[in-house]
Parts: sequence; C-alpha cells; structure tokens
Amino acid sequence: MNTIGAERLVVTARRSLQLSKRQISQKLAFGIFWIAGIITVGIMLLVIGYVMLQGLRMVNWEFLTTAPRGGLSGEGGMSTTIVATLYLVGVTLAIAAPLGIGSAVFFVEYAGEADDRSGIVKRLVGIARFGVETLAGVPSIVFGLFGYALFVTTLRFGFSLLSAGLAGACLILPVVIRTTEEALKVVPRSYREGSLALGATRWQTIWNVVLPAALPGIITGIVLSVGRVVSETAVFYVTLGGSHHMPTSIMSSGRSMALHVYYLAMETRAFDKAMGTAAVLIVTIVLINGAINFLSCRLCPKE
Repeated sequence: MNTIGAERLVVTARRSLQLSKRQISQKLAFGIFWIAGIITVGIMLLVIGYVMLQGLRMVNWEFLTTAPRGGLSGEGGMSTTIVATLYLVGVTLAIAAPLGIGSAVFFVEYAGEADDRSGIVKRLVGIARFGVETLAGVPSIVFGLFGYALFVTTLRFGFSLLSAGLAGACLILPVVIRTTEEALKVVPRSYREGSLALGATRWQTIWNVVLPAALPGIITGIVLSVGRVVSETAVFYVTLGGSHHMPTSIMSSGRSMALHVYYLAMETRAFDKAMGTAAVLIVTIVLINGAINFLSCRLCPKE
C-alpha cells in the first residue's frame, strides 16, 4: 500500500507540474499577444496623433472652403479635393459593388451546383477564382497603368472620374468578392432549405433570405474598399488627372485628398498644408466608415 501510495503521489506531482507548465505557457502566450496588440495600437495612435496634432493647426474654415490654386506654390485650400474624393468613392462603389457581390453570389450559390458533365464550367470557375486571388496581390500602380492604357487612352475617357472609378473598381473588386463570399458561406444552409421548402425560388431565397443575413459581412468588405479608395494614390495618379478645379461631371478631371497630399509633400514641399490635408483625410475616412456602419446597422434584420 505504501508503494502504491507513493506512486500515486509521484503521478499527482507530475500532473500538477505539467498543469503548472501549461498554465505558465498559456499566460506567456497571452502576454505576447497582448504586447503585440498594444504595440500595434500604440504605433497607430502615434502616427495618427502626430498627423492630427501637426495638421489641425492648419485646418480652418478658409482652408476647407478654398480651392487649391495649382502650380508649385502650394497656395489655397482643399475644398475641391474633398468633393472629388466623395465623387470618386461614389463612382467606384457604384461600379465595383454590384459586380463584386454578383460574382460572389455566383461562386457560392450557383457555381457549386452547375450541372456540367464535361467539366468546362468547373474549370472556368476555377480559373475565375484563381484570377480573383491573383488580382488581390497585384500592386496598385499596375491597376493604374492598366486604367491609363484602357480607359484613358483606348476608350478615350481621358483623365476623368470615370476612368479613375473604373480603375479603382478593378483595384477593390477582389476585396468585395472575397469578403462577400465569406459572408455568404457563414449563412446557415438551413435558411436556404427552409425558404426553398416554403416554395420560394432560388433567386427569391438569395434576395430575401441569404443576402440580408450576410449583409454585415458584405458591409465590412465595402468599408474596407472605401478606405482603400480614399487612401490610394498610385492608381489615381495616372487616371484621375490631378486637376485642382472642381469636378462638374463624371468626365471631369480631379484630385483626391490622398493625391493632393502627395502633390503638396513631393512637388510643392508645402509640408504644413500636406499635414492639414492628411488630418482632414483621416477624419473623412472615420466619418465615411461610421456612416456606412450606421447604415449597415439600420439595414440589417433585427433578431
């Protein structure tokens, strides 16, 4: 009995030692994750805080309501760049959102159940998915050169909001497709089966059941796309034209806020106004994301 009791004590001690090691390793891993998260948030706050502190000194009513004067002087404000940015976001989303959401619906709801004995449709779907994955890793300047060659030159849209919106739509299309796909996959299959069992068609099920349930994920993809469009410079440098005048139509040239920051910092060397424009750009991104999130909360079905 004493031998058995001693062995039990040894086993218990080993188990407690292993448990304590696991707890220590778990706490160590949690600590590393917390430190990494705090460092990341700290860097973000440092960058945003520095830009806001330096830039808000230049922001006033005249700066917001005066148009840039052009040239290399860096004089004037940034009113036309705010309007051009909002127009650019609207045009880009109007092109990319329907295409991206429609493509994701096809991939998730239709492509997997296509009756194709020869396998041609399956191969085409595989090629399309590979294309989406490839486009997601293409540098933005490549989309800009493609937009310049096709939309600006070949189709003769010129340097305009339309050319920039089409090029920007190509840029954000992979993001919209992937996020919408993931949102649709999360919707339980029982939703679809229940709707079909009640006599609804496939399209009625998708429109009235699946898409409303996946709306939060779709809105997330659109928010990410808006941030990409507002902060992008390379793709619009060769498609938007960079005019400091107020855009009057979809065929007008313009200058986004991010592009205006680039011009001020690199060509005019007006770093103070570049910081002011960057501060307004950050506030604009926050406001746009907040507005889209508000709309998503209002549009999402109540549980």
